[in-house]
Amino acid sequence: MDAFKDFLDRIDNPQHRARTEEVLAWVTKTFPHLVPKIAWNQPMFTDHDTFIIGFSVAKHHLAVAPEQAGIHHFVDEIEQAGYDHTKELVRIKWDHPVDFSLLEKMIEFNIRDKADCTTFWR
Repeated sequence: MDAFKDFLDRIDNPQHRARTEEVLAWVTKTFPHLVPKIAWNQPMFTDHDTFIIGFSVAKHHLAVAPEQAGIHHFVDEIEQAGYDHTKELVRIKWDHPVDFSLLEKMIEFNIRDKADCTTFWR
């Protein structure tokens, strides 16, 4: 979590900071082989130097970015969880619970799908 300390310290809203820290800590604990890093001023996790998942903080939500392939693969589950989404990210409103089982599936999908990927992005 040291990789994210400065990022977390800049989140003014204590509830938003706590939620973001909870999610980042969960990813770190659940997927200890992923590398935590800050890039483009956002926390993300990589595997063999390829992007797996990223996060960003907005006024009304925590954004989860599993790349377009991750959104496409889980679109039905994302919508069933009650999350808004675009082609590139999922919006988890601050007052909604985090569906950690869905987050786990998205990360596992990207790890498997990008196992032989030699670039940062797909």
